[in-house]
Formats: sequence, structure tokens, C-alpha cells
Amino acid sequence: MTHGVRRVGLKFGAWPPNHEQTWPAGTSDSEQEKPMSLRIFLAGASGVIGQRLIPRLVQAGHVVGGMTRSSSKMEVLGRLGAEPILCDVFDRPALVQAVRDFKPDVVLNELTDLPDDVTQIGALAALNARIRTEGTQNLIEAARGSGSPKILAQSVAWQLPAGPDADAVAELERSVLAEGGVVLRYGQFYGPGTYNDQRLPAEPRVSIDRAADRTVEALSEPTGVVVITD
Repeated sequence: MTHGVRRVGLKFGAWPPNHEQTWPAGTSDSEQEKPMSLRIFLAGASGVIGQRLIPRLVQAGHVVGGMTRSSSKMEVLGRLGAEPILCDVFDRPALVQAVRDFKPDVVLNELTDLPDDVTQIGALAALNARIRTEGTQNLIEAARGSGSPKILAQSVAWQLPAGPDADAVAELERSVLAEGGVVLRYGQFYGPGTYNDQRLPAEPRVSIDRAADRTVEALSEPTGVVVITD
């Protein structure tokens, strides 16, 4: 199957989740046009984009289960409006149970394992490669065990040099597309809380707030690759 690469669309609510919407008799047309509320299992909820996504998703009327492996992040996820879920993506049985218990319409994978010090990215690349491969596969298995909700997953919009990191990104994209999911190819983030909070990175790039806005819009995208850049 060939999957096209496209810019994220602005239309919201076109994609139907794994349940049908029914309207009571007498429901007005304006009420029926409102976007459907989705249950979204957000992996990587405490990350830089995850924390921006939660309030946007909640404001759009969705219910967010925010997964983190750090108990210290549970309180902040609750304040942002998510239902905090404590789980390690590498603990497959626990993850399968957590996703099954939440009963999501969408699994949104924003997981990364990046150091605070940008100069250490290369030295610690194996950690991020593992979460892109093993972590993504565990999420896919968990989704299969919960009625196969739609999967969206973070990727990158720039060319990585040959090596384990590039191989991991390619494997992530193949596995997500094979499930009928959506690959979100982000430009380099910039703005508060990112590696580039004081300067613009090279293109392709995207402000972290714009990336979060476009991710919410991408919930309605059909399977394929969506490029999210400025």
C-alpha cells in the first residue's frame, strides 16, 4: 500500500472512532455538527508536547488518559485536565491492561527518551531508538488488545543520518502505517521548554504550540504521513 505524505488538514471531526455516533430525537443540526468526544490515550503525556496537548484536547471536548512512568508527574497531568495513568511503556503486560482499562478511541504516541542536555543526544541515542521501536510495538500490541483504536505516532520531518536512530524511525513509521495509523512528522521544536527556547533551529521546524494545535487537527486524518512544520 502506498501512503501519501501531506500537510495536516484543518477539517476536524471527519474521522469516525470505533463506535457510532447516535443522536437523540430533536437534536439540532448545530449540535450534531459539534466534533465527537474521543477517549484519547496519550503516551508521553508529561513531555514537552504532551503537556501542551492535554489542555487543547480537553478544551476540544475529549477525555485524555495521560500516561507517564514517573509518579512525580501524576499531579501535573491531573491539573492539566488528564486522567493520570502511571505505567512504563516497556512493561508490556501492565501497558496492555492500562490501555484496556481506559478503552480509548485513539492511542496518541508522543513518547521520546531524550536527555535534558542537547549535547548528549548522540551519546544516548540508543535510549530514544528503543522507545521508538520497542515502546511503539508495545503500544500497538496494547491497542490490539483494546479493540484496535486509531494510532497516531510522533516521527521527524528531517532526514536523519544512517544509523540506529534512522532505522528506529523507519521501523516506527512502518509499524504504525501497517496498523492503519497516522505518522506525525514534526519539524524541530522551538519555543519554551524545548531545546530551542532562545533561537530558531534549522528547517524543517515548528513552534511547540503550533505543533500541539496541528496535532489536535490531525486526529481526523486518514492513515498516512502528516508533516507538521511552520
